[in-house]
Amino acid sequence: MCDAQLALAGGCCRGTPFVVVSAGEVGLSVVAAKLRRMSRGDLKNLPDGLPAGRLITPEGADSPALWVSDEQLSDADVHWARLYDIRRETGLYPLLLDGPSSDPINLWHDEELWPKAIADIDALDAADVLAERWRELMRDDEEALSLAPAGTTDADADAVARHMAEGLGEVDSWILGLVPADRGADTLTVAGWAGPWNHIRTVEVSAVVRSWEERFGARVVAVGYDVLDLSVAAPPTTIEHARQVAAEHYAFCPDNIWQGIGDFEEYASSLVGAQRWQFWWD
Repeated sequence: MCDAQLALAGGCCRGTPFVVVSAGEVGLSVVAAKLRRMSRGDLKNLPDGLPAGRLITPEGADSPALWVSDEQLSDADVHWARLYDIRRETGLYPLLLDGPSSDPINLWHDEELWPKAIADIDALDAADVLAERWRELMRDDEEALSLAPAGTTDADADAVARHMAEGLGEVDSWILGLVPADRGADTLTVAGWAGPWNHIRTVEVSAVVRSWEERFGARVVAVGYDVLDLSVAAPPTTIEHARQVAAEHYAFCPDNIWQGIGDFEEYASSLVGAQRWQFWWD
């Protein structure tokens, strides 16, 4: 851990996609190869069995960016699990969606979305994105941010994602969404979500989450107005590794510390073995 990362613990800051792989295959090359074999879907050919819903075409867009259910659903997690299991056949990635507590539906129904092309994600490198955000936050420190090593696990990343979706469904109702994207990271950009706009561009979020898909078995499960929920199959298992991951989280979403747990060391400790990563931008 670098000195700059350790400095965060002193109080200067306040404040869970991974394709199915066999045990020991948690690695960028294997996962990336499997992701490349997936095909992007078409919203004109929606799968059977969907609840009442609609296609959403953001203002200025030529075609729909996503399909969303008309209402919040008490069984959205059940639909999510079925759609997640067939995502490779449909090319449509499911999301559990939420919005502001005062009006959770209209964020997605009122077309307040700004979709970008997947090519915009392809043009970015996660290490560069995080390093630049780190430099902006740590202006007086010359220590650079390096990516944390990949996690290791025997866990089935898809099973971890299903378990998280089931848990979210037990405590709340959700809007169901379907996005024509090969992987969860890309849904954020394709759908035009703008939750973290005051800190980081959505295409940059997608680039970083892609890297977490490949290094930590992350899956995008739920997206709110300014909240992102990932399942994580291969979280850090030591405090040393967790500090490196926490530094990435800080660069990605400083509000997790600034307005959350309030202490870098405590935040890093919370990541050890954690199979859910939640991010909130003020």
